[in-house]
Amino acid sequence: MKDGWEIERKFLVRREALPPLAPGERIAQVYLGFDPTVRVRLQAGRGYLTVKGRGLAARRELELEIAAEAAGALMDFRVAGTIAVEKTRYRVPWGGRTWEVDVFEGPLEGLVLAEVELDSLDAALDTPPWADQEVTDDPSYQNANLAKAGNPP
Repeated sequence: MKDGWEIERKFLVRREALPPLAPGERIAQVYLGFDPTVRVRLQAGRGYLTVKGRGLAARRELELEIAAEAAGALMDFRVAGTIAVEKTRYRVPWGGRTWEVDVFEGPLEGLVLAEVELDSLDAALDTPPWADQEVTDDPSYQNANLAKAGNPP
């Protein structure tokens, strides 16, 4: 169980500038609620149930590992009118940190986002050359909102 604060910054990615990527992990996730945000995820054969509080760069997060079979069954309870968010996640080391690069599939195909977790909101950050516009403060790039609305403008 992970219980604490999630502090992260998020960027659009210039895909053509990415270095060669190591094999990634497929992720499928759906949302069971939005206030608070309740997500169920299947990732690399494991299941997770996550509850996130309000916020963009920093918010409270509780994550529980659950049986993959339970996660698969819970996916049937996603909020009506939302899509399953499908992506492949790649871990890319840069500037002493591990960046997570998400290449979206299905209805969100073409979207590539990178996020990096930080210890504090004012932590120094060496931004890689493939990180483009920062979208940390744009709620349309939160996965929960992507599940509701599809690709952002």
